[in-house]
Amino acid sequence: MKILVIGGTGMIGAHAALHLRDHGNDVTVAARSAVADDSPVAGFPVLFGDYTIPSFTPAQLEGFDGIVFAAGQDVRHKSNDADEAEFWDKTQIRGVPRFAALAKQAGVPRFVQVGSYYHHLRPDLAAGNPYITARQAADEGARALADDSFTVSTLNPPSIIGVVPGASTNRYRRMVSWAAGNEPALPDFAPTGATNFMSARSLAEAIWGALRNAETSTAYLVGDQNLRYREFFQMLVDAAGGSRVIDERDEEHPLLPDPFIIQGRGNTLAYEPDTDSLRLLDYTRNDCARAVGELVDAVRAAD
Repeated sequence: MKILVIGGTGMIGAHAALHLRDHGNDVTVAARSAVADDSPVAGFPVLFGDYTIPSFTPAQLEGFDGIVFAAGQDVRHKSNDADEAEFWDKTQIRGVPRFAALAKQAGVPRFVQVGSYYHHLRPDLAAGNPYITARQAADEGARALADDSFTVSTLNPPSIIGVVPGASTNRYRRMVSWAAGNEPALPDFAPTGATNFMSARSLAEAIWGALRNAETSTAYLVGDQNLRYREFFQMLVDAAGGSRVIDERDEEHPLLPDPFIIQGRGNTLAYEPDTDSLRLLDYTRNDCARAVGELVDAVRAAD
């Protein structure tokens, strides 16, 4: 299968591109600029463009058997001075369905969008939260384009554990240093609450499953392990050799600030993916501890 991965240099997109290539596919990554030499997808064919402008053309997309859209931006990508309504409109609400429509116009038969679990699991969270509202609009807007010639599906995953060299290793550098016991100014507790976690490898497997088997106009809630934030922090400490036990407190933590806990500190977003979806998408479960160990190793290798 000839596949284009939008956002293919990012953490989720790069893992997907590698997994798809390992399964014999002809994979091209889309990027806004030159791929870094230390990127895991360095050496892949590259299609330059920016879906938010938009700069892609139907001619560029012709000939692909499938497109994986893994470029949906979130709160970490929005600068403090950006106009919020404009940002979510171009990166989610209008930007994603517009790109899906371009793929349809180009005759691409399969389109898999990587979304987010918040609106899928708890639609009420979209009320008053522009980010979740935008994610929901992108999900539903792209799937509304589905017909007999254009199979569109969305995978809505939880918090993803994974890194690639660059921005994602930088994001975890202080957390890994803290886990190892090298940040005495940071407190040794985790905030209360829990959510579902999933490894980037498991999500890449689910993407390949969706390209092959997804039913058109369907959104799939995917995920792996329900963990308290204390359990996730403990996994990091254990992987980093920190040799201590992490407690939880109903307090904000600098490594997981309250704005990053969308459901609210102390609350839980737990679920079990349904049996039919698991069988259809065929991805690995109970992979979080392995993924945390891999994350710690990658961050240390980048130092």
